[in-house]
Amino acid sequence: MMEIRRMEFDDIGQVAAIERENSLTPWNETGLFTYLIRDDTLFLVACGKDDPEIQGYAGLLMVPYEADITNITVRKECRNLGVGTALLEELFKEAAESGVTDIHLEVRESSAAARHLYKKLGFTENGIRKDYYTEPPEDAVTMTRRTADLKKNAVKDG
Repeated sequence: MMEIRRMEFDDIGQVAAIERENSLTPWNETGLFTYLIRDDTLFLVACGKDDPEIQGYAGLLMVPYEADITNITVRKECRNLGVGTALLEELFKEAAESGVTDIHLEVRESSAAARHLYKKLGFTENGIRKDYYTEPPEDAVTMTRRTADLKKNAVKDG
């Protein structure tokens, strides 16, 4: 069974290791610490109920009514087990409780699996940022999830 909880200072080492294993431009411990102490961020981790090993994490930078997903990373051996979806759903819930109505993100254009997941969770593609990523160079697809749009779709579908 999985537990989603707020990231703590003691988690920084494990999260930085996940970053190094999975990201072409990983955040280091200092970068994670800098975001974790801010009042306008929300960072969550996923771990087993009885297992302290972190399976993945997600971060959100919030301003009034809007937020940007800074990172979402899942250990390779924990992918396709619902960890990413669980982290995002909890981010959405906690962001909504803070008054956020629009959540934005950037994703590599070549990352079909991530784009599919985001669309499944209510994001729509709304633009391209040329040369957003540098290692390797690649465009980013910008995506947005609007709470109001999701409520309208639920009324139409229901």
